[in-house]
Parts: sequence; structure tokens; C-alpha cells
Amino acid sequence: MAGMDNYSSLKFKAECELQDDPLSKEHRTRDRVNPDDDISDRKYLVVGVQWVSLVTENLLSHPFVVLRRQCQVYNASRRYHLHPFQLLPSIVHLHRRQGLTTLWKGVGSCLLVRGMTLAIDDFISKVTSWPKEVNSRTTLKRFGQHLLLKCISIGLVVPFHAASLVETVQSDIASEKPGLFDVFREGSLRLFYWSSPQKGRMLPAWALIGPSVAFGITKYLFNLVIRGVSSRIMQRRITNSQDGQGGKYQEIYASLIAILTTEVMFFPFETILHRLQLQGTRTIIDNLDNGYDVVPILTNYQGVIDCYQTTIVSEGVSGLYKGFGAMILQFAAHVAVIKLAKWVVNQIVEVMSNRPPQQIVKYYNLDENACNSRSTTLSPSLSSTECSLGQNSQD
Repeated sequence: MAGMDNYSSLKFKAECELQDDPLSKEHRTRDRVNPDDDISDRKYLVVGVQWVSLVTENLLSHPFVVLRRQCQVYNASRRYHLHPFQLLPSIVHLHRRQGLTTLWKGVGSCLLVRGMTLAIDDFISKVTSWPKEVNSRTTLKRFGQHLLLKCISIGLVVPFHAASLVETVQSDIASEKPGLFDVFREGSLRLFYWSSPQKGRMLPAWALIGPSVAFGITKYLFNLVIRGVSSRIMQRRITNSQDGQGGKYQEIYASLIAILTTEVMFFPFETILHRLQLQGTRTIIDNLDNGYDVVPILTNYQGVIDCYQTTIVSEGVSGLYKGFGAMILQFAAHVAVIKLAKWVVNQIVEVMSNRPPQQIVKYYNLDENACNSRSTTLSPSLSSTECSLGQNSQD
């Protein structure tokens, strides 16, 4: 009887332990983390970081673009805002007087113009079979066709970009808020008056398209070169260090380096081009010298050379870099968002990689008749204990 009691208690204890275990269902094993699924999940997470970078570049950076353009086009400003600290008091004053939306003006028109650029690229590519994008395997002929496509696209978008610039820099308290599709109406009117401006000092469309195409295509080529060089350098460093973790974000960092270098190098040319596009539009902007007043833009440039010479004489070389502090803030915020997204992704990957290994759980059959037939599936100690208990119970 004592042997039977011990046998029953051992069987009851084993069954209770298996029932308490959530993984103790019959023929059930703990899910193993499939390496292929893990790699696929990481790819999706890296794509998520790329999307965050894209949204930051095209949407979240818009307030800094507004500040930067307002500084660039104001030729009579006393403060040049070459570093971010000069801009902070003006930003605070703007928010207090005009609200939080004052730095988001023109965001709709900017997105529409970018979408229009992509649509024109796609349309020309389908009609002419010219490539919309290029890579290292693109032939020289195809690359030339691609550049021609870009030139046509930039030239067609110039009047609409100028109309979008007006919506971006004009003051909310001194101007009527434009409609969502006013950028198309204003851009079409500017394109229609090809040779003669529709307003007094406004430059005709033909005088803007040439410099804009030259600026846009040169900036695009410079960006391609810097991006390719940055990507190759990072790829070589990753290969030499035999560290596979850095390769996941290689394209993101290469693109960010290319954008930052390109914007810094072409900042003075962008200042000249924006002043020419805004001339004659009778635009009133916020005075970023203090953040309280509004000022009109009154210029009389005859062209690119005249704008450059006038700026150098009246404002100095640093006049071409007005608003450079806003660009520093823009890319500081961009890098911070990417770092945050990367940290979140790394935390998710770490949680996924720390899953416990596979554990196989089976029921132990402690019946007397199954002692000899299933002893191979049990551990030696448990099997021998069960058999001895069974014999004692018979006695």
C-alpha cells in the first residue's frame, strides 16, 4: 500500500507540473524563431526607417524650409541668421503672434509641386521610353536620355515652383490664405505670360527657366556623385570591419550625406534663384529680424548676374548665406528623427532575437502496463523509479 501511495503521489505531481506549464499540451513544442522570418522582419523594419526618413525630408522639415526661404528672399534684413541661435527668438515671437500653423504655410503646394514633378517624369518616361532612374549599370546613352528627361521636367515645373515659393514665404497676417489648387492657377498664368511679365518687375518665364534648369540639373548630378561615393566608402568600411549591422542603413546614411552636402554647396545659388522667382510678386513676408513686423519684398534685379553682383555689393558674401541657421536646424532634426527610428528598430530586433530556444514537452505515461514499452521515451531515472514503484505496488 505504501508503494501504491508513492506511485500515485508521483503520478499526480507529474501531471500537475505538466498542467501548470502552458506549453504542456500533447505533441506541442515551443515555437522556434525561423531565421528566414527573422531576416524578413528586419528588412521590413529597415524599410520603415527609410519611410521615416522620407517623411521627415518632405514633410517634417517644412517649418525649417519656411524659415530658410524667408531669410533668403529678404534682401534688407539686418540679421543674417547664419546660426540657429539667432532664429530662436524670432520663432518664439512668430508662434506667439500667429500660432503654431505659421511655419506650415505652403506645405500643400510644395507637396503638389513634388507630386507634379514625379507625374511629369513618369509621363515623359512612358511616352519616350527614357529611364526615370539610373544606376551603375546604366549605359551612357540611357544616362543622357535620363538627364534630358530631368531637364524637361524641371523646366515645366519652374512656374509652379515659383508660385509655391510665394505661398511658402508670404505672411499669414498680411495676405489672404491661398486655396489648395491656387498654385496651379498662378503657375499656369506665369507660364502663359512667356515673354512679357504679368506684373511690373516680375521676370518673364523664359528668364527663369534657363537658370532654374541649369541649377536643378547640376544639383541633381552633384547629389548622384556624392551619394555614390558615400555608398561605396561605407560599403568598403563595412566589408573591412566584417560588420553586417551597418549595411542595413547604408542607403539611408548615404542619401542623408548626399542631401546635406548638396544643400550646403548650392545654398548661395538657391538664394539667388529664389530672389529672382519672387521678384515682382508683391509678396509681404514676416520680418525675422524681430518676429513681429511684416515687410514687402522690393527688388529690381535684371537677371542672375545682376542679382549676384548686387547682393555681394550691398550685403557681402554672407548675404548669399542668409538663413543658413535654419538649414542647420533642419538637418539636426532630420538626423535626430532617424536616430530615434533606428533606436526603436534596434530595440524591436533585440526583443525578437532574444526569444528562448525550442523546447520539446511531452506527456510522461506513468501507467504500469506502459512501463516496459515506453521506457525509451522517459529519462532513465524516472523510468526506473516508475518500474520499481510498480513492482512494490504488486507486492
